[in-house]
Amino acid sequence: MRKFGPGFLITAAFIGPGTVTTASLAGAQFGYSLIWLVLLSIAATMVLQEMAARLGIVTQKGLAEAIHHSINQPILRIVALLLIVCAIGVGNSAYQAGNITGAAIGLQNLMGYDIKLWALAIAAFAALLLATGLYSLISTVLTLLVVTMSTVFVITFWIAEPNFAEIGTALLATELPEHSLLTAIALVGTTIVPYNLFLHASLAKHSIATRTENNQVQYVYNKDITRVRTDSNIAIIIGGLVTISIVCTAAAAFFQQNLQLNSSNLAAQLQPLLGEHAPLFFAAGLLSAGLTSAITAPLAAAYTICGVFGWSNSPQSPMFKLVWFIVLSIGTAVCFTDIKPLTAILFAQASNGLLLPIIAAFLLWVMNKQEVLGDYTNGLFSNILGGLIVLLVSLLGFYKLFTVFVPL
Repeated sequence: MRKFGPGFLITAAFIGPGTVTTASLAGAQFGYSLIWLVLLSIAATMVLQEMAARLGIVTQKGLAEAIHHSINQPILRIVALLLIVCAIGVGNSAYQAGNITGAAIGLQNLMGYDIKLWALAIAAFAALLLATGLYSLISTVLTLLVVTMSTVFVITFWIAEPNFAEIGTALLATELPEHSLLTAIALVGTTIVPYNLFLHASLAKHSIATRTENNQVQYVYNKDITRVRTDSNIAIIIGGLVTISIVCTAAAAFFQQNLQLNSSNLAAQLQPLLGEHAPLFFAAGLLSAGLTSAITAPLAAAYTICGVFGWSNSPQSPMFKLVWFIVLSIGTAVCFTDIKPLTAILFAQASNGLLLPIIAAFLLWVMNKQEVLGDYTNGLFSNILGGLIVLLVSLLGFYKLFTVFVPL
């Protein structure tokens, strides 16, 4: 973690099966027309994750802990913390269902058999890793597999010779095609992952080089914030390029080709590079992405909820284990329903998009508390960017809810 920095762990967390599936669906159904939204989401992710990392470095607290200590009124504190628990609990449970489903699709494509059997096996494997604490080494290996798959997508993007004129036009269009709103929200949700804001603050607080005995804010070195900011931006940009590459390769393979994208032919977009080996490689990459995220999501939920209630955030503590077990169990249970695999993954991303405004608003509020951050509170520029991001994701979420109850 010291070598790569917390930013690369955050990128590994959001490049899961949800990213692969959602970006593939976006390209297959709408061509290049949603690429501008991916680019906007990447910029928004860089802004919000920088705030979360800065909060962790300066305060040496996670986001949930900072919120807990920043609200003085008991009733307001309870309401705020309950919202966080609901947002992270519900969001990560839905996200976990997508992680397990994606990994199960990978195993099914590799070895056959029932997808529900593989979902149970993956859940058991994730539970074993989380319970023993050996997941750090395994997560590193799986992250390397995700990076390998990501590299193939980028190379395939160039080999496929995409229409750069159309891509350039799509980047400047800033319009949502008809019937694309759910996919648009899912694209935002798969990039700006709410639980990553909590996870990044918790990881960044351990990356500071030097601190005084009294843990005073004014002694935080600017170089620590600069280093973490650079690390995060590089990692997030790499993740964004991967997402854009997936959208473009899916658009070239499926859009206007009279082909219906489903879990069995997702790998078709890799055929220009891998030929007949594309399905096997894609399945292995999807499996590794799902396993990595299946470990990260319940872990982040445990850190967050333990921080909210002031419980020990040691991976060996009973309450920490109980939280990740509940999230893992709910995600697994969803896999045994009649929900179609791709629907479960897309729903998980859409849930993240709908919950994001709550988390982003809390983060923006805490970043302006001088008693929490001292000289490291947000400046005017950061507040303007943060406010625009909260407004954008709120409009997307509220519009989607409106169309559910009042169909247009």
